[in-house]
Amino acid sequence: MANRHLARSVVLQTLFEWDTTHATAADAAAILARNVLEFGGDDVDQPFMDQLLSGVLAKKDDIDLVIEKAAPEWPLERIAPVDRNILRLGLFELLFSDRAQVPAKVALNEAIELAKTFGGDSSSRFVNGVLGAVYKELGEPGKDEQGIKKTKREELPLEKLAGAIVYAKHEGQYYLALVHDVFGRWTLSKGHIENDVTPQQGVARIIREELGLSATVKNQVGENEYVASHPEKGRVRKHVWFFLAASDFEPLTLKKSGGLDDAKWFRLQDIIDLNFYDDMLPIVTQAVQILLDLAHAHA
Repeated sequence: MANRHLARSVVLQTLFEWDTTHATAADAAAILARNVLEFGGDDVDQPFMDQLLSGVLAKKDDIDLVIEKAAPEWPLERIAPVDRNILRLGLFELLFSDRAQVPAKVALNEAIELAKTFGGDSSSRFVNGVLGAVYKELGEPGKDEQGIKKTKREELPLEKLAGAIVYAKHEGQYYLALVHDVFGRWTLSKGHIENDVTPQQGVARIIREELGLSATVKNQVGENEYVASHPEKGRVRKHVWFFLAASDFEPLTLKKSGGLDDAKWFRLQDIIDLNFYDDMLPIVTQAVQILLDLAHAHA
């Protein structure tokens, strides 16, 4: 049987050289051929390596946006080159590979093993944190997260965030301003509020910075808390407040960071066709019901 762990190691070394020498995709193929001769041996799966390398290079921009979303405090250029390319390799397998061929847990474990072998002292923890955050975003939390007891959860570092369902009235109809992320989901403007006096002030700032809108924060429509993986802190407890926020119907100016790639206004009747995260559905549904009640009251 071909040694796929060795194959990943050879592809990683190829990506590292490609990245640090600013080589082209064609150069990368030549680098891979040389590395296979030097390190591959007789039992390495050449088609697998070719597919892995070409896939990472083709999806590099999308993968880098995911890294930015999962590790916003770590710009790509600040991440060690070997860690950066382990993440690219692991995320390609996690997000774009055939799950029947590469189960998500295999993609995670293989990336962590590569970090232990080729990275620095903290590389495996960093890689585990980033990939763990993405794994949870995909709705597939690791089994190690399922057994966290409430007492342990409360001892985890707390991060405070706030999000908003931004709405506006235009030509007699209500619209919602939503953002789209690199995982292909529509979601709400959300950000950290540790330095804000109140969640309401924090969410107004987030809307202004992320969408370029001046909004008036209205009633709270939801609140939730969950455990996530942080690249440096490990597991953290995230508490999020959600609010309705009224704005004028103006063009949206998306701040393209944190893994967001689009922002649009949607009519209420079009919301049902969008692809939301499961935990966002109750929040959005409640907000839509409030706006429908307002519309009926003023009819």
